[in-house]
Amino acid sequence: MSNGNFGSGPILAGDGVRKYMTLVYNKMFLALCLTGAVSFVCALNADVLAFLAGGFSILLILATIGIVIYISARINKIDSEKAKGLFWLYSALIGASLSPIFAAYTGESIANAFFMAALFFGGMSLYGYVTKKDLTGVGSFMIVGLWTVVISSIVNIFLQSSGLQIGLSALSVMIFCGLTAYDVQKIKEFYNETLDEETLKKRAIIGSLSLYLDFINLFLSLLRLLGNRR
Repeated sequence: MSNGNFGSGPILAGDGVRKYMTLVYNKMFLALCLTGAVSFVCALNADVLAFLAGGFSILLILATIGIVIYISARINKIDSEKAKGLFWLYSALIGASLSPIFAAYTGESIANAFFMAALFFGGMSLYGYVTKKDLTGVGSFMIVGLWTVVISSIVNIFLQSSGLQIGLSALSVMIFCGLTAYDVQKIKEFYNETLDEETLKKRAIIGSLSLYLDFINLFLSLLRLLGNRR
């Protein structure tokens, strides 16, 4: 549940911004497709699910965290092709790690949660793109809320409170809706037509990763909140 940090810069209206944002969303969409495909394949194999549900799942989580940290820290030192390859690897690992969760819910619940996440994400993306209001304060507030959810979720591992879990899932939906709008605005501000193509490609990958994380977490929050288990 990590979000990229984007520097501020002029919002340059015009064809360049639209092409840049299209590149960001295309990479995010492809990453989601890869995640879904890997999850679907893994969920169909009982042996794979049993393997992933064991101690290997912890290694997967650590690997995904490591990739995000590496990309964020080294984005200015690695080329765009390597950054893109790491993004695809990250998306595939996320798909594998989510397959036990997907296997636990009905197909209808997964489809409904995905549809709702797409609606919320699309609406908040549009708002973040067109609004002239500075969303920095909103983003900061949402990040504080995110850490509150993370800490509370850890506490709830021991409490096992279903009521608290429902409340945290509902709060997470609101947080990632807000973060979506904030991240879209920051990604748009980060575009600068004077930058070379390689730099823009790398910035687009970081932006795609940030929005990918927003969507995945929004989807999972809705699934936990409204999904029916098998």
